Amino acid sequence: MSPSRSYQAGGRRVVITGIGVIAPGGIGAKRFWELITSGQTATRSITFFDPTPYRSRIAAECDFVPEQHGLSPQELRRMDRAAQFAVVSAREAIADSGIEPEQLPADRTGVSIGSAVGCTMSLEREYAVVSDGGRRWLVDHSYGVPALYDYLVPSSLAREVAWVAGAEGPATVVSAGCTSGLDAVGYAVDLIREGSADVMIAGATDAPISPITVACFDAIKATSPRNDDPQHASRPFDKSRNGFVLGEGAAVLVVEEFDRARRRGAHIYAEIKGFASRCNAYHMTGLRPDGREMAEAITAALAEAKLDRTEVDYVNAHGSGTKQNDRHETAAVKRSLGHHARTIPMSSIKSMIGHSLGAIGAIEIAACALAVEYGVVPPTANLHTPDPECDLDYVPITAREQRVDVALTVGSGFGGFQSAMVLTGSGVRS
Repeated sequence: MSPSRSYQAGGRRVVITGIGVIAPGGIGAKRFWELITSGQTATRSITFFDPTPYRSRIAAECDFVPEQHGLSPQELRRMDRAAQFAVVSAREAIADSGIEPEQLPADRTGVSIGSAVGCTMSLEREYAVVSDGGRRWLVDHSYGVPALYDYLVPSSLAREVAWVAGAEGPATVVSAGCTSGLDAVGYAVDLIREGSADVMIAGATDAPISPITVACFDAIKATSPRNDDPQHASRPFDKSRNGFVLGEGAAVLVVEEFDRARRRGAHIYAEIKGFASRCNAYHMTGLRPDGREMAEAITAALAEAKLDRTEVDYVNAHGSGTKQNDRHETAAVKRSLGHHARTIPMSSIKSMIGHSLGAIGAIEIAACALAVEYGVVPPTANLHTPDPECDLDYVPITAREQRVDVALTVGSGFGGFQSAMVLTGSGVRS
């Protein structure tokens, strides 16, 4: 019997007790929440390298100075930017949870980190060095940095977080494209439910704003070429949308078994009640217009949560801003939630912080937990002229105060990955 099915039969409850976020426009969960509820955007022209040769020259960059967050010169040399994000976010989440690292039960604490592209920035930089700017087919390995192997192996991300937490339980990296963050947290929840861990440090990180990544998305015309207006380039569900805006960032959560959290008097942001994932086995980048696979993931997540679709108060959309995805997702929400879909607020925070690939699912879980906590639905920025085929309530421009007892967050990734997670207030429907 799988962990999910054993949970349905009465497994352990799992709650979020700590949140750490690094996002464009705001380092730390507090600043992140302030940004996405203000409706302000953090998308701009790329500054990390000269973007002139590229079709899309815009991104949502994090104003992140690692030295300001206590990373040593040795750590900076060893860790790629994505690893730095994960470590700093993990430290914030652990501090926010009120658990001292030495108080974590080492063998009952695990790590689950998602990432779509791993240590891309460092790998690309080091390849340029050892190949003399790409001029040498036979590279000179002697120019490689000692940490080059760590950049190659994605498991280094989980290792760095495990070292921070002193975690000696299960540790893994989940890489499933743009659903990596959702899937990594979902996996962590399953480990707690089945009894393999009591506490999980879970989330995702990606720092993909590099020439190779920009070139890859240019090749398939997935990113927006609205270079003359970067602040308004990400336009999910808008009739004039023309692609997503690349982003970067991380979110790490402390998720723990409910009774343990209650015994120690922890502040509980939300309970994770249901999770499901599907694959469409259809096309690398294409999506069927009926949204069936995402709808099935939503339906399965609600079934695991033992909630009716009419109980959903907010849908955090994948909302990438591509023509295809937004229509597919709208169809999926209608298919899974029925007539209730038209009464539920639904929004995309990618309109403000861009699409950080594997990291975004974890960042959106953090947004949902904070929406449950504060009773505010973040808006979809830049939504002025809705696509007629996208006809749901996408909370345009301005945040909305509303009680959120049940939040649904969804993700969609190249390769056909579709994931859904249900969060509730900790006191709701135990």
